Amino acid sequence: MGTLTALLNLSHNSLEANQAALDITSNNVANANTPGYTDEVATWQENDSVQLSANSRVGEGASVFAVSQRDPVLNQQVNNQTQLEASSASESTALSDLQSIFGITATSTTAASTTLGTDMNAFFSSLSALEASPSDSSVRQNVLSSATTLATDFNTASSQIAQQTSALNQQVTGAVSEVNSLTSSIAALNLQIEASSPNADAGTLEDQRQQDLTQLSQYIGFSETRTESNGLTLTTANGTPLVSDGQPYALSTSIVNGKVDVMAALGEDITPVLNGTVSGITGGSLGGILMARDQDLPTVSTALDSLAHAIGGAVNAVNEQGLDANGNAGGAIFNLPASSTGAASTISVAASEPSAIAAASWGEGSSGSTNATALGAIANDPLMNGQTASQFYALMLTQLGDMVSGVSNENTTQKASLTQLTTQQSSLSSVSLDQEAANLTLYERSYEAASKVFTIVDQLMASALNLGEETTVT
Repeated sequence: MGTLTALLNLSHNSLEANQAALDITSNNVANANTPGYTDEVATWQENDSVQLSANSRVGEGASVFAVSQRDPVLNQQVNNQTQLEASSASESTALSDLQSIFGITATSTTAASTTLGTDMNAFFSSLSALEASPSDSSVRQNVLSSATTLATDFNTASSQIAQQTSALNQQVTGAVSEVNSLTSSIAALNLQIEASSPNADAGTLEDQRQQDLTQLSQYIGFSETRTESNGLTLTTANGTPLVSDGQPYALSTSIVNGKVDVMAALGEDITPVLNGTVSGITGGSLGGILMARDQDLPTVSTALDSLAHAIGGAVNAVNEQGLDANGNAGGAIFNLPASSTGAASTISVAASEPSAIAAASWGEGSSGSTNATALGAIANDPLMNGQTASQFYALMLTQLGDMVSGVSNENTTQKASLTQLTTQQSSLSSVSLDQEAANLTLYERSYEAASKVFTIVDQLMASALNLGEETTVT
């Protein structure tokens, strides 16, 4: 009877083990399309045997438990690559928007074909025309009209850059809100995982945490460290804490010099991007947004200010050297700030009458053209860094195009690397319905076999209890 009892227990244990394996398989099938779900494999582990005598041991069957098919190192690589790709994608979008301000398109790729380039050339042409007809009021009026159009172009471009900066500020605020929501969720999951499974895989809880980590990677760059109790500590690239086990550290925003900066939990500004060196947040959309807002846009804006100030200053200086149509000393044609800072946004035409154009030089009549020749020559004068205004503008757009192309190519490469990593991750962790169908058949047959053994043992025990006689005892 002892052997029958042991065999009955063994078959009963087999039924439970195969049922557990079936449950694992059913759970995989049910969650095959659930985002972030990691495939679980039924793993069999031999139970401790029972010592019956010095030379006899009886097995107790096996236990089944689920093991998630995840690779922490691979998952972390996916997170890191996601941070890089999201950063370059955000910066690329911002740079493309910046480029569109100047009218650079697939069919319009030269400085001269842009609105500002065209109107700048038109203004210089109007100055050249003045040399031939210094007394013609319509020619003088054309100079003022061209100057007004050029100043408006500078104002418009500067205003659009400011609007883009404002839009990026709003994106910073939105991204920080998303980061705080995700770090709070990760901290809560840390507590659940540490409480339920500090020394082993936590199944769906870890799936949820990994899903949050993947989403967090879209917004901000971070480093992750696993704790002894299966929790996670997260910090930014410069070491600012985001999560420590069950404690989230919320970021905040503050207006600094007209921009929305990101502040750490203790109030430290972790935004700075200075001279191409990032001393604060990197990675994720936040990193790309801040790089575009604090490095790329100011570079172009400063160049635009320099161009406006150089043209306006040169024209003013030459005009003030001559005589206007009334025989008086020439004055400023453009209103300009004292320095180039903000020149593009504030430049305007100071002269209100065509007669204010100083075409003549001292010693010749008001109808002279010597100073008009000097005004016309400004187009070919090296105004900035040994370059003419047109050359400087063309170089500015070329450098902007190079930035757009460089970041776009970088994003393409990073996206390809991310695709490769996520493919590896999917091949390891995603549910294969074909495999689950095979497992289902295997575990069902094993269950049926264990059930058959259980039935036979039950019949044998009934027969033994009745000494081989068929009775009502079953």
